[in-house]
Amino acid sequence: MEKAYRNPLVTVDIIIEISGGIVLIQRANPPLGWALPGGFVDYGESLEAAAVREAREETSLNVALVEQFYTYSSPDRDPRHHTVTTVFIATGEGILAAQDDAGHAAIFGEDRLPSPIVFDHSRILADYFQYRKSGFIRRLSRG
Repeated sequence: MEKAYRNPLVTVDIIIEISGGIVLIQRANPPLGWALPGGFVDYGESLEAAAVREAREETSLNVALVEQFYTYSSPDRDPRHHTVTTVFIATGEGILAAQDDAGHAAIFGEDRLPSPIVFDHSRILADYFQYRKSGFIRRLSRG
């Protein structure tokens, strides 16, 4: 019997820097908790276009992508399916307001992150804050 071929799903996450902090959204759908804005890349869409679209859909902010940060691919990073995410760092402008599948959106500093943070976003945020302090991510080969 032939095994069905499955591919990981492609997603983007955006670390939006604004007002001296970063934007996190409180998810309105399972898994419930706080997360970086982001989502699935549509067919025919670039990673960059998906990041700008998802940021706008979930936060109402206009973002300018500053850099591609890192790609995370651990098969267990999302409890719903195997996803591969490319994380972008962006700056945001406008009035922050939760939309789409975000129940709430707020700005946080490293010293006052909310809980719980879902998916592997705690790891992504730890890498980001380390990167901002030192210019590099500490354990690069982790999946």
